[in-house]
Amino acid sequence: MKLKKVFVTLAVSAALFSCSTPTNIVYMQDTYDDALIEAVKSNPIRLKPMDQISVIVNCREPQIAAMFNLPYLTRRLGEAQSLSGSSGNIGNMNTANAISGYTVDSEGCIDFPVLGKIFVQGLTRAEATEHIKELLIQSNQIKDPVVTIEFMNLGFSVLGEVSRPGRYRIDRDEFTVLDAISLAGDLNINGERENITVIRDFGKDGERFYKMNLTKAESVFNSPAYYMEQGDIVYVTPNPKRRRESTEVANSAFTPSFWISLVSAVTSVTSTIVVLLTK
Repeated sequence: MKLKKVFVTLAVSAALFSCSTPTNIVYMQDTYDDALIEAVKSNPIRLKPMDQISVIVNCREPQIAAMFNLPYLTRRLGEAQSLSGSSGNIGNMNTANAISGYTVDSEGCIDFPVLGKIFVQGLTRAEATEHIKELLIQSNQIKDPVVTIEFMNLGFSVLGEVSRPGRYRIDRDEFTVLDAISLAGDLNINGERENITVIRDFGKDGERFYKMNLTKAESVFNSPAYYMEQGDIVYVTPNPKRRRESTEVANSAFTPSFWISLVSAVTSVTSTIVVLLTK
């Protein structure tokens, strides 16, 4: 009977242990009310070769501004055509207006109408805006230009244990890794919060890997990869349970039902042996 009590105790303990709340699910566990954690210095997106941007010039005289603007395009069945008239649907075909963009070449320049080659590599969107505005004023063709620059193809990828893995667009100057994870629908229950990797391409210098622990605020906000750059890849590592699912045995040996069944079987066998020995 003592053995039976021991095995019952083990079964209850196993069940309670399996139902315990994991400590690695909650984000930023090292924070408290009114906690102040300084993030790394702001790092706005800076233009690189092969980036695409739209540049729109406006002023009081639209005809003059038009000289510095690329034509609008309409996409029809995957083809791009110049718009010569009003926009909209052509028959039953769906069309969508789009602004032509500039691609930063290998030398870090865009080929701008009238002004020619303009070096923009390494500039933030605000810096590139001011630079083009100054060049327009110096050309003596526009006195009061208003320049608007938007990112077109800048993005990042999120892989691993998130709800919606895929490639996402960067739509503003300061984009954090938390923004990236949020767009991907957050980590699912099988993602390791303590093991996030950001892979960043440095061109000829190769790629750099940054590790991050979402359960610790300082690990997130003090990481060099806190602010995303175009082309970054965020990888969420699967936890041991998820990795075991790739094996034949999978997680059957780690489920509460398995241990309870095992303890029950051992208890039954032990009870039978005790009964036979006492006869």
